[in-house]
Amino acid sequence: MTDSPTVRAALRSPRLLRTEVLAGLVVALALIPEAISFSIIAGVDPRVGLFASFTMAVAISFLGGRPAMISAATGAVALVVAPVMRDHGYDHLIATVLLGGLIQIALAVAGVAKLMRFIPRSVMVGFVNALAILIFEAQLDHLVDVPWAVYPMIAAGIAVIVGLPRVTNVIPAPLVAIVALTAFTIVAAIDVPDVGDEGDLPDSLPELFLPDVPFAWHTLEVIAPYALAMALVGILESLLTAKLVDDITDTPSDKTREAMGQGAANVITGFFGGMGGCAMIGQTMINVKVSGARTRLSTFLAGTFLLVLVVGFGDVVALIPMAALVAVMVMVSVGTFDWHSIRPATLRRMPRSETTVMVSTVLVTVLTHNLAIGVLVGVLVAMTLFARRVAHLTETHRELVEDERGVMAVYRVTGELFFASSNDLYTQFEYAEDPDRVVIDLSDSHIWDASTVAALDAITTTYERKDKSVTITGLNDSSAARHRRLSGELPSH
Repeated sequence: MTDSPTVRAALRSPRLLRTEVLAGLVVALALIPEAISFSIIAGVDPRVGLFASFTMAVAISFLGGRPAMISAATGAVALVVAPVMRDHGYDHLIATVLLGGLIQIALAVAGVAKLMRFIPRSVMVGFVNALAILIFEAQLDHLVDVPWAVYPMIAAGIAVIVGLPRVTNVIPAPLVAIVALTAFTIVAAIDVPDVGDEGDLPDSLPELFLPDVPFAWHTLEVIAPYALAMALVGILESLLTAKLVDDITDTPSDKTREAMGQGAANVITGFFGGMGGCAMIGQTMINVKVSGARTRLSTFLAGTFLLVLVVGFGDVVALIPMAALVAVMVMVSVGTFDWHSIRPATLRRMPRSETTVMVSTVLVTVLTHNLAIGVLVGVLVAMTLFARRVAHLTETHRELVEDERGVMAVYRVTGELFFASSNDLYTQFEYAEDPDRVVIDLSDSHIWDASTVAALDAITTTYERKDKSVTITGLNDSSAARHRRLSGELPSH
């Protein structure tokens, strides 16, 4: 992997600077309606989501470990904290955000980012495809019960986004589409849904806020479950997004710093009365894949532009037709989906287990509208199928060998011995037919868990009941230590 361009390099290069500035502007425009809609999901005033998006983006641009990734108020976090707002009120919501941020910092210190290496590629593909589907699905609300003019406007916006890059890349095509369609609706006086219809935009800057909640154990009992869920969902989505950006840009990121930065950003957001958030995959794709941004500058400017636009130019921003933003997000959805993964040729070559993991991740994510749950289910399915596949690779070969003491049965076991494979190990022996001496050769095996030791104990006990002796040979150091420590100490069932 190569290193990402630095902010200093971007500031010294007019070309890079233009890319970062325009990318930040496009992301800011796309953030506004989404932040408002997420505020509605959480049951709070639109300013809470907008200010959360500002503070999250600006804070993570300094504290995060993945340059050019966008963090803001998100639907996943909004769904988690919505019950707190509904049942306990705004102050408890902010307390939940603050505690969630502190939990994220603690998880980062504990090394949770290292768990990312256990997420298989098939889960990542499912995650990306499900994300694309959810982004497209979110646009359907803006296509139902709307004036007929919305449809040709969306088509025109898509045509600009697809066609303009073939002519020039000086200005991001999404920005041109937004400006052109906004100008068209104003000049032609066409009445179509706009950003102003999504909710009222704030007219003042965010202020420091301290939640008025009892500093008592009962308060912790109320907010802790939601704070933990928010922390886990936020970190998972953020680290997955960081890995996705790593792959797109072919540059590395610091996952531990990113997890810690997410926590710190949520604490800062909470103290400014924001609803919390995490990495925004759709907006990150706009920033990195569509607009070509690569540095922290674009993330910082996205937050800054957002605040300037909604506070200083709210009247103008309110006139942007939703059709323009829908066109942008539809193309983000199309560009995000891994079309190669569903080609017939790919599906024929890919092992069925890999396809099963990918499809299960997509289905669960789309049905629950929760990327974190989908990924967890995908990982569990992958683990189960992997254990099943490895278990079938374990074999037992029996051979009768004669020496000066007579005939003995030698069982050579090959493969990895763990709970999935060792449960069948007991049935692989000829207890009645074997001679008085039995040797179990584990030179080509490894004992991984207590289930295997218990299986070996059961085999030995069965032979001893028939007055036959069992010798276990060929154990490597790790297996021998585990067997020595656990043998005879496990209850039989």
